[in-house]
Amino acid sequence: MEFFTQRLNKGGFMEENKMGVMPIDKLIISMSLPIMISMLVQALYNIVDSIFVAMISENALTAVSMAFPIQNLMIAVGVGTAVGVNALLARSLGEKDTEKVNKVAENSVFLILVSYLLFLIIGLFFAEPFFRSQTDIEEIIVYGKQYLTICCCLSFGIFTQLMFERMLQATGKTIYTMYTQGVGAIINIALDPVLIFGLFGLPKMGISGAAAATVIGQMIAGILAVVLNHTKNKEVQIDLHHFRPDKNIIGQIYVIGVPSIVMQAIGSVMNYGMNRILIAFSSTATAVFGVYFKLQSFVFMPAFGLNNGVIPVMAYNYGAGNKERVTKTLKHCVAYAVSIMAVGLLLFQLFPKQLLSMFQASDTMLSIGVPALRIISLSFLLAGFGISCSSIFQALGKAVYSMCISIARQLVILLPAAYLLAQSGNVNLVWWAFPIAELVSVGATAFFLMKINRSIVSKIGQ
Repeated sequence: MEFFTQRLNKGGFMEENKMGVMPIDKLIISMSLPIMISMLVQALYNIVDSIFVAMISENALTAVSMAFPIQNLMIAVGVGTAVGVNALLARSLGEKDTEKVNKVAENSVFLILVSYLLFLIIGLFFAEPFFRSQTDIEEIIVYGKQYLTICCCLSFGIFTQLMFERMLQATGKTIYTMYTQGVGAIINIALDPVLIFGLFGLPKMGISGAAAATVIGQMIAGILAVVLNHTKNKEVQIDLHHFRPDKNIIGQIYVIGVPSIVMQAIGSVMNYGMNRILIAFSSTATAVFGVYFKLQSFVFMPAFGLNNGVIPVMAYNYGAGNKERVTKTLKHCVAYAVSIMAVGLLLFQLFPKQLLSMFQASDTMLSIGVPALRIISLSFLLAGFGISCSSIFQALGKAVYSMCISIARQLVILLPAAYLLAQSGNVNLVWWAFPIAELVSVGATAFFLMKINRSIVSKIGQ
């Protein structure tokens, strides 16, 4: 049975929702481009932030690199929960269930508070033990504790930003997420040199200044996202006066969101494991790995932005029973994602030295980093296919497939392969674990894609 893709406008007349009728090419661009631009700005912030930190010292850069697993875990919880909210909101909109739409939004606010309390505890009690588990270099531990404590204890801004941005995306208003992420990132970039080096008469805060700039940018972006939802997102109404957490709604959010959380959290485990493997070679090798992750975000963020843009499109048309639009959206998503990753591959192959030189790279860092960028980037095209396919898994409520693939790629294949290759004593061989793991994951992705096509996609609209 197909559902109508219309809603009442202010005059009481029916108007069509663009996710059900707009040509797919144009729709993907309108939904994804603002997110991609805002995430590119976010990636630029990540790079600029590390460039300023590298000006403090290589140990400061290493400390920020070692902090990445916890920061990534923070993003995993925030984005994963928001992905569940996004998909459930879009599906409820497609089904014309206004009451459920509002309940999902109200429960998402409660989940912001829960997520923040978790990382407040981590920041207060576990920052120093986390760094001591990776290194015994005291300067790195001190830098890392300062940086991570601030980022965790003031993390309510990022959770608010992520959640309210996904509410805007779920209703097709992705242009506003470009404003929130762009404003947050620009403020962060502007404050970095001011707070790190003490410009305009302010005290020199060093690495604590980098953390402070980060959380201030997140808070302002979060406030802006809330304001935009209140003023522009009329399809979602939040009323917390008589709110009580709804176990059923929260459960549905996390059925979709937990696999996404686990997928990204696995990245934290992988990153932590790689840091432990690489620190055995040198702290410079660990710094190189951290720099790689900053640089690759400039390639992967647009692909993830594309993914975020098409999830509500697929979810809406799945709810509306439109099989053709679901499959056509996936095909276009794969083509666009692989094209984005191809550009990244060329950049990493042709200009690795120039990319690393932005981070005050020493000769030692260049000798390790140039081969690293060239080898790891060989996996980019395969990664593009996997990222785009994960969109349909999430949109159709089968995000667990993406979770299984992520576990296999990063824990079952990548880390063991990196550990075994490290036994050679040649750090350059360790980087080959990335293409090996990505190749295996493509096979698993194709298997699950065929499975979901048989069990769900082929039956849409019947």
